[in-house]
Amino acid sequence: MSDRAFDFLHVNEREEKPRKSGITEIRGPYYDPMGSRELRDILETMGEYVDIYKFSGGSFALMPETAVTELIEVCHEHDVLVSTGGFVEHVLIRDYDQVERYVEEAGDLGFDVVEVSSGFLAIDVEDMVALTELVQDHGMKAKPEINVQFGAGGASSVEELESESAIDPTSAIEEGERHLEAGAYKVMVESEGITERVREWRTDVAFEIADGLGVENCVFEAADPEVFEWYLKQFGPKVNLFVDNSQIVELECMRSGLWGKKSTWGRIASYDRD
Repeated sequence: MSDRAFDFLHVNEREEKPRKSGITEIRGPYYDPMGSRELRDILETMGEYVDIYKFSGGSFALMPETAVTELIEVCHEHDVLVSTGGFVEHVLIRDYDQVERYVEEAGDLGFDVVEVSSGFLAIDVEDMVALTELVQDHGMKAKPEINVQFGAGGASSVEELESESAIDPTSAIEEGERHLEAGAYKVMVESEGITERVREWRTDVAFEIADGLGVENCVFEAADPEVFEWYLKQFGPKVNLFVDNSQIVELECMRSGLWGKKSTWGRIASYDRD
């Protein structure tokens, strides 16, 4: 950013948007409402560091269409892509004959990314890949989700998730590969079963997925500062992360090397050969 305050102070180099790495996706309306005034405040101050804005939990289906399109327009003013979030699995269950109409409507309203999720579905991989292809056929970016825990993507307790079977990471990686071969934009890695709703973090799974799919092809959900700090420490400042909108400043301070905690202070760096 050429006009940032204190621009004589060093920060880690960031690619210009649209970025291929170091992507930050933030959550929009879900835990609380968000209107265009709040979003404009966020993007006028930190928009340079936001790549994707995600409607969560199907929140757009509760809002006036004018409010949805206004939020999308504000994002586009700041070169931020807009994602539907993982609502397609709800459509598949409740309105299975309206899936293509759902995708068409997303395109008509100005969405750029459609998340193809299946955390609550028992569904064939071929069908999920077909959804990725459908999204792309309508001129949008498909961002399929992979899980290592059935029931991921909601607000289930640890006990509820433990009652469901875990998913073999190898199967999740193979599904992700199929989506990438079909042209998917990125693969969303849900946090449940890895760093969220577990008694102990399964960091081995995160490494396995990053190695199997390529860390540059993944967007890791990092629901808490301790989680995104861990990802930055392991994979560096160019790792792609999904966080709550309230965490964008703390995350970018860590990415940039401006600030940190005991184990990250002064240790997060980038190197530009040019």
